[in-house]
Amino acid sequence: MGRPTLAVWKFASCDGCQLTLLDCEDELLALAGEIEISHFLEASSAAGEGPYDVSLVEGSITTPADLERIRHVRAVSRKLVTIGACATAGGVQALRNFADVEEFASVVYARPEYVDTLATSTPIAAHVRVDFELRGCPIDRRQLLEVLAAHLAGRPPDVPVHSVCFECKIRGNVCVMVAHGTSCLGPITQAGCGAICPAYARGCYGCFGPAPAWSGGRPNTRGLLPWLDMTGEEADRLLSTFNVADFREEAPPGGHSDDAPQ
Repeated sequence: MGRPTLAVWKFASCDGCQLTLLDCEDELLALAGEIEISHFLEASSAAGEGPYDVSLVEGSITTPADLERIRHVRAVSRKLVTIGACATAGGVQALRNFADVEEFASVVYARPEYVDTLATSTPIAAHVRVDFELRGCPIDRRQLLEVLAAHLAGRPPDVPVHSVCFECKIRGNVCVMVAHGTSCLGPITQAGCGAICPAYARGCYGCFGPAPAWSGGRPNTRGLLPWLDMTGEEADRLLSTFNVADFREEAPPGGHSDDAPQ
């Protein structure tokens, strides 16, 4: 019986999450001894035809060609893992979902009629079955290695689903919201980054997307917004980054709420 096969695929994205895999360096050498990397165009022109035991998919679905290709990837993959904010939430390019994509194209391209694009940027899970989602912009290398190791061991990945606030406590960070009045998305953002920004007295920007609520539902974005020292327009801008589709879905228009603190 041969080694398990791995494929890495790119859709609409910046390649940062694929580079995270390459940045694993020593760990990647050990991994290569356990897994056969059959398809990874970022690293090699060699491309096996599959089927593959595990496919890592970076990027969102933004064109009709993407839609056809992701169905093929699903068909040749025993397990499909999406990596990064683009693949799990539509990415920053999902800003188009809240505007007129034809207007955007007319501003950016000299001949927009040649651009074949969809009106929205959507996560992979909106189109095919996904076995696991690994969030981040970019993903965390330790979590990526954990997901691959878990597959080799035949167990579920041990990836945290609590908020960045837990990571701040573990690092001993002073809460930037309480101590400095800094607007921070940490209470509603999934852990994974190690609370890098708060460790340097900056508010969290939500790179890892919304953290699940304790009830297993969605984060209380509406409850957090009144505590941010921001206008509605500023709050909208804070939420309109890497995971805009997920955060905007939870926020009232204009970033306002009737539950503002007194």
